[in-house]
Amino acid sequence: MSFEEAEVVRRRAEAFLKNAEYLLKSGEWDLAVFNLEQYCQLILKYKLLIKIGSYPRTHSLRRLIRELIKSYPMLQSLVEDESELHYVARLEEAYIASRYIPYSYEEKEAQSLYRFVMDTFKPLIDEVT
Repeated sequence: MSFEEAEVVRRRAEAFLKNAEYLLKSGEWDLAVFNLEQYCQLILKYKLLIKIGSYPRTHSLRRLIRELIKSYPMLQSLVEDESELHYVARLEEAYIASRYIPYSYEEKEAQSLYRFVMDTFKPLIDEVT
């Protein structure tokens, strides 16, 4: 994949994050959480594209993180720290729930997942070059 194509993935990821913020302000908790998951998924795929030129065809955040850990061990806390893994798993579940399960997120859940993404996930991923 070319650098330009990878940049499209990055821009989409950032757009999902901005949309999640808008949806949170609008009280659309379910869609906000889905957009947070999409941001995480796409930014991980972007980082893999930049580092190794491809990414596994999966929606699993845990699998994508484990692939990046091979090059960036500092990401291990995302899948080894119990509290961080809990958030990653909840975001991963959001992908499935948004498509197949009639589950509704509450405001506290959506806000908590947003804080995890902004305070923990994003700063770690931003360190990956």
